[in-house]
Amino acid sequence: GDVYVNDAFGSCHRAHASVVGICGHMREAAAGLLVEGELRALDRLLGESPARPFLAILGGAKVTDKVPLLDNLLGRVEGVLLGGAMAYPFLRARGVSLGASQVEEEGVSHAGRLLEESVLQGTEILLPCDHVQASSLESGCQWSVTSGDSIQEGWLGVDIGPRTRERFASRLQKAGTVLWNGPVGLFERPPFDAGSRAVARALAESPAFSVVGGGDTAAAVRGFGVQDAFDHVSTGGGATLEYLSSGRLPGISALSDAPS
Repeated sequence: GDVYVNDAFGSCHRAHASVVGICGHMREAAAGLLVEGELRALDRLLGESPARPFLAILGGAKVTDKVPLLDNLLGRVEGVLLGGAMAYPFLRARGVSLGASQVEEEGVSHAGRLLEESVLQGTEILLPCDHVQASSLESGCQWSVTSGDSIQEGWLGVDIGPRTRERFASRLQKAGTVLWNGPVGLFERPPFDAGSRAVARALAESPAFSVVGGGDTAAAVRGFGVQDAFDHVSTGGGATLEYLSSGRLPGISALSDAPS
């Protein structure tokens, strides 16, 4: 072959033969239009002058997957809004009781460090002030809204609560730039999708430059029918996280390795 075009942004974080190795055997190697659009949008977040305030909404299940992203965001953003299981290690680090919720124990020490670092960097970390809790994950289970940030003994946290939704929405209305990565509850299981739906609606109505990243988050906004309201919905999961964490991807760096 003579020319290689990489238009698979979702694979650009993988140093595979079809992503990286091939570039050294082609006369020319270039990014496709989709990859170009992804980099243009993500570079607006990483640039020197994103519109302020710059907020990040982070959800999902694991803190450890997003520690590099959080490290890179602290000091860049004015606030990080945490929801879903992503918030639980931070609440545990503050001594909050979380009932039978799954807490990533490895993430608790990371969360404690990040909470301390956020103060030094001038970035506010907003944690849920209430939750939707369920007696189990079985169909027809009992559920209720907590009165505060702790979860009842034996119950599971499944979504952010109504006061947290209002608090997040209020911040989003005044934002200039927003990154959203990770749903803030079990969005696949109504009625536990209410928190993610509220965040999606608030962000869709915000005047901010908005970027939605991650496979689950993209699936959620498509399911809610608001995907066209955002400035950019990334096709990458791990690739988006890695690029926002380091500003580099093996598949992008390799494009300059073509013999020409």
